[in-house]
Amino acid sequence: MKTALIVYSSNTGNTEKVAQAIRLGLEEAGLQVTVKKPETAGAVDYFDYDLVCVGSPSIQWHPTTKMDDFLKAKLDEHRKKGKIKPSAPKVSGKNALVFVTYSGPHTGLSEATPAGKYMTQFFEHLGFNIMDEWYILSEFRGNLENNTKGRMGDIRGKPSAKDLVKIKQDATALVAKI
Repeated sequence: MKTALIVYSSNTGNTEKVAQAIRLGLEEAGLQVTVKKPETAGAVDYFDYDLVCVGSPSIQWHPTTKMDDFLKAKLDEHRKKGKIKPSAPKVSGKNALVFVTYSGPHTGLSEATPAGKYMTQFFEHLGFNIMDEWYILSEFRGNLENNTKGRMGDIRGKPSAKDLVKIKQDATALVAKI
């Protein structure tokens, strides 16, 4: 049975909702899925999984501090084990998915893309096949103006139930490419 790991950081619950929708989709497609937060994922080895999914909200163009610290620690761990090679040759059967939640009240998707690209690099260096980067529009908690007057329009309630169903479906379809 193929396996997947989902590690996510969530400040307000938006990223957690997405992580759980991804979990449901992967399980529906037959994967055995482990879900963790960065603070409980220190002992995991990415290479034990066929698919590693990491997700975080975008906070000022970066993942959360918890996710950033986790990714850096894992990279250092894998470097010490000799798993980072010059030219980052692809490792067969090792795949990654990065997902980022964002509200982007100022510049929209442009606020999230740097966080996703940053997280992707941790897996590029290991030689993982980057399956995709998903950017999910999400409500900005605690600020009505940023939810209704930002570049993305009225984003209250995002990700919606319909958005989460689509994410689940996309996760299920992703498994066919592993």
